[in-house]
Amino acid sequence: MRVTFDVNGAPETVDDVWEGESLLYMLRERMGLPGSKNACEQGECGSCTVYLDGTPVCSCLVAAGQAEGRSVRTVEGLASGAQLDPMQQAFVEAGAVQCGFCTPGLIVQAHDLIEHNPEPSVVEIREALAGNLCRCTGYEKILDAVRLAAQRKAAAK
Repeated sequence: MRVTFDVNGAPETVDDVWEGESLLYMLRERMGLPGSKNACEQGECGSCTVYLDGTPVCSCLVAAGQAEGRSVRTVEGLASGAQLDPMQQAFVEAGAVQCGFCTPGLIVQAHDLIEHNPEPSVVEIREALAGNLCRCTGYEKILDAVRLAAQRKAAAK
């Protein structure tokens, strides 16, 4: 099957997609967008989170064909060229990146949080990121990064 959709703001067409193929597989293996990680393949870890029509989803649970005519934004699509998105920059500055496996999904989910709630409490941050698992950081640096990005967004207003 052929899938035609927008990826990170650009129209894309992928041919020979098989019926059971996931959006995650299509993005990583066919399109060379390795940001979203393949960890659990069950929607439990959040490492593969991308935006689908502006809503964060676990791309391992979305059939590639479901992207037809829709818009996908990956962690790569948050940056503007070489300029990191403020959330990506905050993760770097706060030391929230260790092994990096969970980082793309956490960044997408945290980005969505401050888009909808520019001044989240610690409880709201924890709740928003509850579907994203990290085995390295202990989460404190991740919380620091989200707070830093939110503070910068609020200051920029």
